[in-house]
Amino acid sequence: MDEEWARRVWPPSDQDDTARPDPSRGGAVPPGAGPDAAEGGGTGGAGQGAFFDDDLGESLPPSASRYGTPIPPPRRMPRRLVRLIVGTLASAAAGLVIGVLVVTVMGGAPAGTVDDPLARVAYDLPPGWREGVVAPVTGFTSVAVHEGQATVMVRRGERADPADPRPAVVSLTDMYGRLLLRGDKIDVVDDRAVTAGSRRGYTRALRADYRDAVNQPAFLRVTLLVDAEGTSTVLLGLAHPDEPAARAEIDAVMAAVR
Repeated sequence: MDEEWARRVWPPSDQDDTARPDPSRGGAVPPGAGPDAAEGGGTGGAGQGAFFDDDLGESLPPSASRYGTPIPPPRRMPRRLVRLIVGTLASAAAGLVIGVLVVTVMGGAPAGTVDDPLARVAYDLPPGWREGVVAPVTGFTSVAVHEGQATVMVRRGERADPADPRPAVVSLTDMYGRLLLRGDKIDVVDDRAVTAGSRRGYTRALRADYRDAVNQPAFLRVTLLVDAEGTSTVLLGLAHPDEPAARAEIDAVMAAVR
């Protein structure tokens, strides 16, 4: 019987097409099938995979019965397109801060007075000005705008020396000047002590000029108000283009802080 079984398994018999018993399960195994057929559950069992199908067995590997039909890998993005996207993102990141400060402050309804409890100040707005909406990532808690040409933003500052706030103002002006102006030539146009109500302070202003014919001169003013305990408030004014009327309106808004 051993010889007969070996002969029937390999090579397959072409003389007897009847089913033979499965020695492990007691079922029937189709003629010409190898030992794997018995382990797979016969001709109609649940374990039968795609490799038992005459049509699919020629194109799919046995693993397809478990993992599914193979799919082609996704196409790779061309290197030139990758470089273009990376360059665009880099340019967008470079202009992010200016976009946040200039674009997002344009919303808001007209208002005569801005109340900023986080910065512990309030200030009246001249005619034509309105309260805007400033992005939280900037750290400023209130903003006022005038026709998109002049802007004043306010936030609570770090503790400063009430007797000499100038060093803190110089540091802030240099930081905002590098961040926002990026001019080819930057000049200091104002540097003096100020007072607002009961608080002393200091103000410093810059003018930026550009060599290209597209960008007009820009104006930046930073004012720091400090109380007796050293608690400070930062006022940042921007005007583009830099014009005498825009400067005067920024000064009027800052002078109205109380």
